[in-house]
Amino acid sequence: EWEYAARAGTTTRYPWGDNIGRGNANCDGCGSQWDKTLTAPVGSFKANAFGLHDMHGNVEEWCEDADGTSLRALRGGSFGSGPKESTSSYRGGLWPHVRYINLGLGLRVARDLSPDR
Repeated sequence: EWEYAARAGTTTRYPWGDNIGRGNANCDGCGSQWDKTLTAPVGSFKANAFGLHDMHGNVEEWCEDADGTSLRALRGGSFGSGPKESTSSYRGGLWPHVRYINLGLGLRVARDLSPDR
């Protein structure tokens, strides 16, 4: 679900193409004023075709993972991640019971749009 939302109908590494470019996201080497320093204000970068902002870089998003392990998926990369970790397909993972600091972790509140809900 996260990847579907991040890609917004594209098949490229990022919704704007295969290269990170400059000023498209907040990550280490993305060319924003916040790179590798701190989080950017929400909506600082152009929305994708689904109208979603900041899917790449800024803060990694905790996602529910169905791979059967105790790790939880992290998607999207953070302000300290490189462009590779900020692609639509990249999956990182962390243990949910361990305390982490200074990683740029967050979550995105989402609503189920299934017709039976």
